[in-house]
Amino acid sequence: MKLLEFLPKEAVLADLKAQDKESVLQELAGPVAEIAGVKSHELVKVLMEREELCTTGIGNGIGIPHGKMKLLKSSVIGFGLSRNGIDFESMDARPTHIFFLLATPENSPELHLKLLARISKILMHDAFREKLMQAQDSDAIYSVIGEEDEDF
Repeated sequence: MKLLEFLPKEAVLADLKAQDKESVLQELAGPVAEIAGVKSHELVKVLMEREELCTTGIGNGIGIPHGKMKLLKSSVIGFGLSRNGIDFESMDARPTHIFFLLATPENSPELHLKLLARISKILMHDAFREKLMQAQDSDAIYSVIGEEDEDF
């Protein structure tokens, strides 16, 4: 299972403009919802409900907002990079720069966990995070993710 199987190039945002948690979720959810054929505001609602349980800002500049939706037919990943970083209520209280958004169907809990684990695993590597931060555009980000994904 490769992340690029679930991450369409159109869902890679190289320069997020959002300044707060809800805005970044709205910005990330836009292309993911369009690709998945669901309403963006419904995806944001699911993501915000998950954030209310516990932040998905895991530290080291990383956020992995995720949620399960009843109407979703297949899993979709989105990616966003905030050059300036935003307050995502991260566990280490530092700004968050790298975002992987994961949306899966409600009836696919196993796949949801596998994809979360895969994303978390590749993000543990400092060199990978640095390459993402240095990537200039969506194509470069997509290539960096693809290269890292091949190493596993």
